Amino acid sequence: MSVKPDYNASAVASLRTINLEAGMPTVEEARKRLIQELKSARAAGVIAVKLIHGYGSSGTGGAMRPAVRKSLLLRRKEGIVDEIVFGERWDIFEKQTQRILQLIPELARDKDLQQSNPGITIAVMSKP
Repeated sequence: MSVKPDYNASAVASLRTINLEAGMPTVEEARKRLIQELKSARAAGVIAVKLIHGYGSSGTGGAMRPAVRKSLLLRRKEGIVDEIVFGERWDIFEKQTQRILQLIPELARDKDLQQSNPGITIAVMSKP
C-alpha cells in the first residue's frame, strides 16, 4: 500500500504518540486501547500515530509487540490505517519511510528515526 498524500497537513495534527505500555496493561488491554486510540486519531484527522509498545524487558522481545503489530496489520485490512512502519525499519533509506516523510516532513525530527527501535511502530491513518 502507498501513502495517500491528500491530507491538508496544516489543518490537522500530523502525529499523535500513543504509549501502549503506560500502566503496564495486559496484551489484551493494550490491543483494545490500540483500536480505540486508532479510531479516535482517525476521527480527529490525525495523519499518523507513533505507537510505543516496547520490545520486552528480557531483551528477547515481549508479548505486546507482536500482538500490537498483528492488530495493526488487521486494522490495515479494515482500512483504518494505510501504512505501517516497524521501528527497526524507521530509517531514511527505506522507501516506505521516505514516502511518509514526504507526506509529513516534520517527522524527520522524530527522535526514533534512524535508531532501529523495535519498541515503536509508525502507522499512517487512512482518511475517514
